[in-house]
Amino acid sequence: MRIIRDLTELRDARIARRAAGRSLGLVPTMGALHRGHLALVAEARRQADEVAVSIFVNPLQFGPNEDLSRYPRDEAGDLEKLRGAGCDLVWLPPVEAMYPPGAATTIEVGGPSEGFEGAARPGHFRGVATVCTKLFHQTGADLAVFGEKDWQQLQVVRRAVADLDMPVRIVGHPTVREEDGLAFSSRNARLSPPERALAPVLAQEMGGVIGRMAEGAAPGAILAATGARLAAAGLVPDYLALVEPDTMRPWPEGRRGEARLLAAARLGDVRLLDNMAARLPG
Repeated sequence: MRIIRDLTELRDARIARRAAGRSLGLVPTMGALHRGHLALVAEARRQADEVAVSIFVNPLQFGPNEDLSRYPRDEAGDLEKLRGAGCDLVWLPPVEAMYPPGAATTIEVGGPSEGFEGAARPGHFRGVATVCTKLFHQTGADLAVFGEKDWQQLQVVRRAVADLDMPVRIVGHPTVREEDGLAFSSRNARLSPPERALAPVLAQEMGGVIGRMAEGAAPGAILAATGARLAAAGLVPDYLALVEPDTMRPWPEGRRGEARLLAAARLGDVRLLDNMAARLPG
């Protein structure tokens, strides 16, 4: 496994790979890798000749009230996991390589970035779109694999790639969950034992909502009642909403078809994110 920290070396590797006619699958990460990330690596391995993983805690994704320094970091552990997963290349750029002095360009995506995480974390998706655009260009990836757990992020990246005609195929991978249903997340490590025991209630309640909607129940009343139950249990919802899967617009009342159920809830000082596919029959 090749570890690269210098942009010139990365570009040389890209030129050599293209000369050899080999495709590259990229998995962009901020490190603190877990089983969910490794599933993305495995998917990239299935779809490309070589696999690259980027590890970069992107300061542009953190707002003024979010503590960048608290984001979990474990470079040695991450590299050990990636070796075991058969990763070919790890891109570990320093901040000055990604954002050199004088850098003044960012990528602003409208549409699916509006509302939900976009409203809760102003500027967050600007940071996501900017760093992903840079990573795609730096690595020359043919495809990039993202987890569906961060559903809104996935739609923002897809929109940016389509609008800017970037020659990279975006692959979504289903959310990887713990045995009790909690979606894997690097931030789960910050949950206390009692909080960790409570956290799966979010996915359980979401599953109940989807089941009742599949039976024909109207979403509005179900979502309101479920939000109240979550709050009473100690999972304070930031939002619990049904949306159009690609545009992220609110699901129209009375419409039938494939939707997406989104949730963000606060448990202690951790925000749990989750989403699930939903189908309204008719």
